[in-house]
Amino acid sequence: MTKRFGKRTVVDDVDLAVATGEIVGFLGPNGSGKTTTIRMICGLLKPDAGEGTVLGLDVRTQSAAIKRQVGYMTQRFSFYEDLTIAENLIFVARLYGLKPAEQAVAKTLEGLGLASRQDQLAGTLSGGWKQRLALAACIMHQPKLLLLDEPTAGVDPKARREFWDEIHRLAGDGMTVLVSTHYMDEAERCHRIGYIAYGRMLATGTVEEVVHGSGLVTFVVHGAVKPAQMRALAAADGVEQVAPFGATLHVVGTDRAKLEAALEPLSRETGLRVEPGETSLEDVFIKFMSGAQERAA
Repeated sequence: MTKRFGKRTVVDDVDLAVATGEIVGFLGPNGSGKTTTIRMICGLLKPDAGEGTVLGLDVRTQSAAIKRQVGYMTQRFSFYEDLTIAENLIFVARLYGLKPAEQAVAKTLEGLGLASRQDQLAGTLSGGWKQRLALAACIMHQPKLLLLDEPTAGVDPKARREFWDEIHRLAGDGMTVLVSTHYMDEAERCHRIGYIAYGRMLATGTVEEVVHGSGLVTFVVHGAVKPAQMRALAAADGVEQVAPFGATLHVVGTDRAKLEAALEPLSRETGLRVEPGETSLEDVFIKFMSGAQERAA
């Protein structure tokens, strides 16, 4: 599908397939077209070109039917802060025509551990509890597809872990999930990932497939590398990335022979040790971002 705003193409001929019960991570830098793609999928925006189906329904002509079977959690907390958790959920239950609304809310509160806080004003909740309320509102009508747009931004690690445990439980029960995220550890929790930049889909597959398909080679330098040595290494032929990780230095490129030649002076230094390393998902995404920026420029 393709979407334009004026002369600017925000989503450029993007193909995406998600299987039933699958968790697919949607990754890319800010402004890459993730949110626009999600809004086309759930029927909030109509594509300017292309076609697609969501749950067997046409995104162009059956958007109203799609909305009733999809849960969409936006980037920003979008519930009434001067209402309690229960009051917010009652409002959402009535929007979806759930009857009896009180019973649907009670079941959702219990299922997500919100029952003890149901009388607390939404505006007084921490980031993690606001996230849990937003998820509750998204799944109360038992959607077949859950769309999550950077759902864990600003949430502490414990709340993020609990959130992802819940997402995997929902997927295990047959719900399909598409989640956009900036966090590499969250991407690795997904069954498959897709990387989009400047509106173009650059890679899709499992984490292992995407890392392997990048063609990157990584070496790790152990020991105290001096700033001047780091600068010289970054400027060497064949070196694409130089990144400190604690007491080590990760050096990344696509040509193994050139990397070995660039690292050879450091391997002779006393106190330094150079050995092959494992390419990370972050290394791959840095490469994708750099390449996409060059093409966009």
